[in-house]
Amino acid sequence: MTAALLAGLVAGYGIAIPVGAVGTYLVALTARTSLRTGIAAALGVATADGVYALVAVLGGAAIASVITPVAGPLRLVSAGILLVLAARGAVVALRSHRDATERPVTPLAPGRAYAGLLGITLVNPATIVYFAALVVGGRAGAPVPVLDQGVFVLAAFAASASWQTLLAGGGALLGRVLTGPRGRLVTALASSAVITALAVRLVLN
Repeated sequence: MTAALLAGLVAGYGIAIPVGAVGTYLVALTARTSLRTGIAAALGVATADGVYALVAVLGGAAIASVITPVAGPLRLVSAGILLVLAARGAVVALRSHRDATERPVTPLAPGRAYAGLLGITLVNPATIVYFAALVVGGRAGAPVPVLDQGVFVLAAFAASASWQTLLAGGGALLGRVLTGPRGRLVTALASSAVITALAVRLVLN
């Protein structure tokens, strides 16, 4: 069970620590909303990682063989969603900056933030392939006890959740530093530019 715990933690941090478009969006979202919303979004990402870890444990090579042929279209879908998020973030930031003195900005509810980040992460085919490769490679033909499978999945979820929450905390600190309307506008536009670049890179790879 200890080996499964360590394997799950390593797998969870391995998929979570490289900060890509989702991590960038998470930081920017928290900076312009609240820590509560950011934590909800972070848990959405971690839930998707946990779901894929569970699917990989249960399906292994069979799941990977199903996902691999459609990885290209899924990558395009993921890039499209990221581009929409980037555009929406820029438009909302510009509109909020322009209308700051006219009307308050309606904050994003934690529930919507959770569902949104969960959905974004679920369309990323790299996650399921990553976990499937780890699980299949680690089995070496030997059966894995159900308890160890459960520990692996929970550890992967916990690792991802801790890292995503750390990113959300960084976003909250950034939001406190950039309290002025101009600072928040610059942060949102920079985030949209980074997300756009990462989405384009996703398509080209």
